Amino acid sequence: MIIDLSGKTAIVTGSTGGIGLAIAGGLAKAGARTVIVGRDKGRVDAALARLRETIGSDKVGGIVADPGTAEGCRTLIEREPDTDILVNNLGIYGAREFFDIDDALWQEFFEVNVLSGVRLARHYAQGMRERDWGRIQFVSSESALNIPTEMVHYGVSKAAVQALSRGLAKVLAGTGVTVNAILPGPTRTEGAATMMAELAAERGVSPSEMEALFLAENRPSTLLKRFASPEEVANLCVYAASPQASATTGAALRVEGGIVETIA
Repeated sequence: MIIDLSGKTAIVTGSTGGIGLAIAGGLAKAGARTVIVGRDKGRVDAALARLRETIGSDKVGGIVADPGTAEGCRTLIEREPDTDILVNNLGIYGAREFFDIDDALWQEFFEVNVLSGVRLARHYAQGMRERDWGRIQFVSSESALNIPTEMVHYGVSKAAVQALSRGLAKVLAGTGVTVNAILPGPTRTEGAATMMAELAAERGVSPSEMEALFLAENRPSTLLKRFASPEEVANLCVYAASPQASATTGAALRVEGGIVETIA
């Protein structure tokens, strides 16, 4: 299968590292003019330099904005009024005892993980519908179906993202615009690697041993038995953004290594 996104524009939020950067790179390699988005200019510039080394300067651009806020969404929309592919990857996470999650933290997680996608999809989906072609993705998580006790607020926000994706797909039914949720599992991003290194130091094991311990203790149902790479997640996202995925919409596309104990 040859995926050709030439002539398409893609926007990927939260794309200065990790899964977002891998998605941006995959879309650009497939031919899309790809816009990475981050709130820190230094990180945006570094991500662009990294992509341009392998892809070419004409395929990638960057916008400094924080789509986790209404103002940041407005900035992004002003700079890039239309797109053919929107990947709502921006998200925050972090372990916290349920009884210590105050209202402010609940609101922050909802603002960043859910409303960022709402605001951008509300704008960009209208142009896609008018052109009768578009791809919208919401990066959710296996935690949406398998709510982790150590971060209930995160799991709830990702469940909301999945519901949002399904609802918008129904709104756009019968058009050439597809909407899907992507559900990664534990992925070896920079943030995850840092967390594993910190836990490894506390327990006196190597980071690779800590990954295995983490999966055994927190995700024992995994069939993959390892962390995925960002590129493995990105491969699914690139396919879902392709013309070949025209009959896939309203779906929760899982790339979580079989953690979720359901065949539905």
